[in-house]
Amino acid sequence: MVRLSTTYEGQLRCRAEHGPSKTTLFTDAPVDNHGKGESFSPTDLVGVAFAACTMTIMGIAAERHGIVLTGMQALTEKEMSTDTPRRIVALRTQITIGLPADHPQRLLLEQAAHACPVHKSLSSEIDATIEFVWNG
Repeated sequence: MVRLSTTYEGQLRCRAEHGPSKTTLFTDAPVDNHGKGESFSPTDLVGVAFAACTMTIMGIAAERHGIVLTGMQALTEKEMSTDTPRRIVALRTQITIGLPADHPQRLLLEQAAHACPVHKSLSSEIDATIEFVWNG
């Protein structure tokens, strides 16, 4: 279990602390939802968590097979609903990997990405498409 402490600072801003490391981060409501948009919104963090988790799980699989994925990048486009209740409707992610498309462990790495805990935790109503770009 990991303890995460979050404090509402006012003006639609929160400060969160990661218990084990004491690292802090801030969230702001986005401009289109009454906020200042000066930091990640809570729903932005869902998108970041999805991309980071996907690449982390791929990294674990890669390390087991001696594959170097340093420099791998993800670009996530988050789309919010236009109706109520306000919610994430899409987290479309493109992962760019500096390996050739015919890499012998390509399938293993792509399957690892789809097994990430964040991906598995998202509602089936969210378009959580992952596109892989192999450019080595």
